[in-house]
Amino acid sequence: MNTTVKNIFGVAAAILVLLGFNLATDSNSVSFPTAENDKIESAENRSVNTLQDFNDAIVDIAERTNPSVVTITTKRTQEVQVRNPFSQFFGNPRGQGETRERTQRGLGSGVIVSEEGYILTNNHVIANTDEIKIRMFNGNEMDAELVGTDPQTDIAVLKVDVDNLPAIVMGNSDNLNVGSLVLAIGSPLSEDLAHTVSFGIVSARGRSLNNLTAYGDYIQTDAAINPGNSGGALIDVNGNLVGINSAIASRSGGNEGIGFAIPANLAKRIMEDLIEDGEVSRGYLGMFIGGEVDQTMARALGLDNVRGVIVGRVENGGPADKAGLEQQDVIVSLNGEQVRNWDAFRTEIASKKPGEKIDLGIIRNKEEMELTVTLGERPTNEVATTDPVQMESMEERLGFTVTGLDDSIREQLQLDSDTEGVVVRNISEGSAAYDRGLRRGDVITRVKRNVVTSSPEFYEEVEAAIETGDEVLLLTVLRNDIEQFVAFEI
Repeated sequence: MNTTVKNIFGVAAAILVLLGFNLATDSNSVSFPTAENDKIESAENRSVNTLQDFNDAIVDIAERTNPSVVTITTKRTQEVQVRNPFSQFFGNPRGQGETRERTQRGLGSGVIVSEEGYILTNNHVIANTDEIKIRMFNGNEMDAELVGTDPQTDIAVLKVDVDNLPAIVMGNSDNLNVGSLVLAIGSPLSEDLAHTVSFGIVSARGRSLNNLTAYGDYIQTDAAINPGNSGGALIDVNGNLVGINSAIASRSGGNEGIGFAIPANLAKRIMEDLIEDGEVSRGYLGMFIGGEVDQTMARALGLDNVRGVIVGRVENGGPADKAGLEQQDVIVSLNGEQVRNWDAFRTEIASKKPGEKIDLGIIRNKEEMELTVTLGERPTNEVATTDPVQMESMEERLGFTVTGLDDSIREQLQLDSDTEGVVVRNISEGSAAYDRGLRRGDVITRVKRNVVTSSPEFYEEVEAAIETGDEVLLLTVLRNDIEQFVAFEI
């Protein structure tokens, strides 16, 4: 692998930081607050004539929304094996077999979104924990029940048995623009810094973090957020929740002015599924990307100023096939909105319910057309449930981590635009996979001859192999445009 590619994977591993962190030591109906009941005066009705007016407006929003944000503490207790150097004198010459408890504690944030006690947070804040507690703005502390999680969007829903909680109003994150003023509230770095408020703007929209989640379309902000802010609130000038803070881009591990939040519209959709059904079902189109259309691609296709995605392959009998979508069609709009890129497009499709109809604007042979597609249900191995695959323990067993392919990685690895698979992001030199020849930057296209096109698919296939009792894992690997096979013991 050339130096450029190595640098890319080194940076990718360094800059994306999940904001919950650990410290190692030994189907009911739900009512949500609405803007009509909101006590915060909306920005359009608030007169700001002086800097003092502006200051008072920000203070008012912070004071009224801070009680809706909670601090989340977690605990996980494990039995770990230790070696006692004196055990050889007491009948155990090898010093083996002794265990002791090791407690891992975590810190994150959450947002109260209903008076009945439902709380939104990040999946990575509460994953693999035995105990979840929340601390309110007034200092009250209580146990929280895990309602459900969706690792593919990093959303989790908690419930506490307390009524009349100070729930926040969920805003329309689609109305948030680059340059919009926002506040971030959470518990950065330690419990002593709970309910910290920072102020900034939306610095970008539609960011994808494929090495963290399968779906995202993240809001980027320069409001200061740090480890511990995960699951906290991103709030607009109307005092409405517009995002769930999730990750930062950083070389140091701390705030450098680039934070990411899950849009509130996506979080609400996932939450309602988890509360009502116990699992998340996603819309399914049944097509594979052949490339993204930029100015250069548009010229090559003889199109004028077109942005969109090219259909690489259509699944036989799938929703797209039934609607008449064909290979090499250029999808330029979804429900009248321009298609920005593949990540945003697939996230929008996945955010919709199976059975929902969508309108696709396409260009075929330089002719504009419109197709109506009835979405199907995403295959079972991609449906999130309240019993998620434990990715962290899986990665520990494998000795390496993977991330999905995007156009940027394909370009750096000099892959064809229709190449599907996952790329090895980090690998331990002491792992069995490394000993058998797997390297960082290798593209895994199949697990046991089964095609994988995303990191969730990869981990599902590995888990399935383990559950069937396989002790050796066979991977099909693409390296330097040559397909190879790597087999190693799990």
